[in-house]
Amino acid sequence: MDKAILEELFKKQLTPTPASVNISVDEVAWKKYHRYLTNAIDIDKKVLTWNAKGRKAEVLNKYYESVGKENCARIESVAMDGAKTYISSTKDYAVNALIVLDRFHATQKANNAADQVQRDELSKARKNEDEELVELTNCKQRFILLKNRSKLSDRQSATLTRLCEINQPIYKTLLLKENFPQTYFLNTVEEAKKHLQEWTEQALSSGLKPFIELAHSVAEKTQYILNWFIKKSVRLFRKDSTVKLNGLSVWLMDIEMFIISD
Repeated sequence: MDKAILEELFKKQLTPTPASVNISVDEVAWKKYHRYLTNAIDIDKKVLTWNAKGRKAEVLNKYYESVGKENCARIESVAMDGAKTYISSTKDYAVNALIVLDRFHATQKANNAADQVQRDELSKARKNEDEELVELTNCKQRFILLKNRSKLSDRQSATLTRLCEINQPIYKTLLLKENFPQTYFLNTVEEAKKHLQEWTEQALSSGLKPFIELAHSVAEKTQYILNWFIKKSVRLFRKDSTVKLNGLSVWLMDIEMFIISD
């Protein structure tokens, strides 16, 4: 897109920030060296309404301040990844909102833990000169453990089966990774609470540091997961497929942040 058009769009950004009832707050990396944007998405309208550089509480505070105290009081739910900075900011400003750790982020956290276990096992295999395990856990095979098993090819399924046969940590990882997001497919809050308690106990006794750390986090934020069952509008929102970041749905905070992608 021509720079002049971007500048014109920037001049037309909405002020004040559009008020929303149900929002999703998320961070995205936009440059190298861990530079991030905080985004606020209107779940009901499925548009990005605000963003700014950084991911600290002070950054999200600016969003809430831009919509005003009265509109903050009308916010019913805020979906997020459970970051402490976002939680503290939301509690300070959106005092009536349910904080929801949504399924997208829960799955992401489980995948991140699984990815770290695989990296750890690859490092051990290299030190032990275990050629088969190195071959099965190297970068080329990395995403086999992270993918949904129903979407694996026959060859990938065979690789994963063999990997689980010869490496117990990987086998435990597969079970924990797949079991955690199943919480969101249960029918009641009671069922979900019981499932989370059982999963947390399994993760804590697994001996796998990434999942032990995740279990502690889950224990602290159980209510935010259970809020998923209370706020149905968040359950209907799929951040990975419904939000289009284009000139019609993005209000620019900075010209250099605006990236067009098909």
